[in-house]
Amino acid sequence: MDRIAGIINLDHEQDLLDELTYFRCGAAVPFAGRYRMIDFTISNMTNSRMESVAVFARRKYRSLMDHLEQGKAWDLDRKRGGLFILPPDWNDPTDLSRGDLQHFHNNIDFIKRTLADYIVVSGSQNICNINYRDVLESHKESGADVTVVYKKVRDLQPEHNLAHKLTIDDSNRVVSIHNDQQSSNVYMDMYIVEKDYLYYLVENCIAHGCSHFFLDGIKGRLPDIHINAYEYEGSHALINSVESYYRNSKKLLNRSAHDELFKEQSPVYTKIKNEAPSKYARSSNVTNTLVANGCVVGGHIEDSILFRGVKVGKGAVIKNSIIMQRCEIEENAVLENVILDKDCTISSGRTLIGAPEKPFVVAKSKTM
Repeated sequence: MDRIAGIINLDHEQDLLDELTYFRCGAAVPFAGRYRMIDFTISNMTNSRMESVAVFARRKYRSLMDHLEQGKAWDLDRKRGGLFILPPDWNDPTDLSRGDLQHFHNNIDFIKRTLADYIVVSGSQNICNINYRDVLESHKESGADVTVVYKKVRDLQPEHNLAHKLTIDDSNRVVSIHNDQQSSNVYMDMYIVEKDYLYYLVENCIAHGCSHFFLDGIKGRLPDIHINAYEYEGSHALINSVESYYRNSKKLLNRSAHDELFKEQSPVYTKIKNEAPSKYARSSNVTNTLVANGCVVGGHIEDSILFRGVKVGKGAVIKNSIIMQRCEIEENAVLENVILDKDCTISSGRTLIGAPEKPFVVAKSKTM
């Protein structure tokens, strides 16, 4: 069986989630009640039987490192292979690389030493449940140099305007990578390539003074290299703004959408926290809401998501909102179309109301 290693490249991902990325990178943003966005990427890799995963992180990665630890939650705390968090700590005076190529160049030992035959490179902003073994089979059958993954999106949203799009011929060969806002072939910021060819492309890019591996080394080499397109047909969400985060989080309140992402045969793993089950007081009334463990609920909640350890006082009302870990909503407070980051306190009687298309966001550890 062919071996695959994974690289999660966060270097070029912009922190566009406003208050939610004040203190963390986008990959560490909590999502779906008990996970972080990067959990989906790592789980996809480990479910595809990858034994080595590297994370290229450049800024605001303290929260990310605290969450990932040694990779135990994903069975990556192992003697051979495992999880490698690779922040920008290098001091090579001969290094001429720029941009995310600095990560590839200064961590080239990870690529050289891995026993894998192929490397999957992915970001963290595309939430999905994909089997990279299927991508590998498509890659091998096509005989391509690189295989990129895309989603055919019928209902384009504002977040797709920032994504690259693909033009594909009848043989699934990519003929153009562009930013046409009307195109439905959304590139999912993930691709697979042979290890030796990846090494060659990295060295070639650095020799020519490039600064972005995908844009310069892959997109910039069309049509000289054969790029195959693999269509992913499962659940997908692109999260690169507060609005896309809010909208795609709320979609998980639909049972079919939730089950399509969280599949029994390919589970999503996260850091384990042993907490008691949630408690519901007689005064509570909860409908169509995801409630994580450790919560204490005494108020009215509908169409919302509560992360671990949230406390909701008697008489409080929460509608269409996302409440992250350890927040406390005191008695008779009202929240509607609101996102609370971790450790926030909403005082008794306080009312916060945002718009459905523009939720009101409260940064971490605020008291209002």
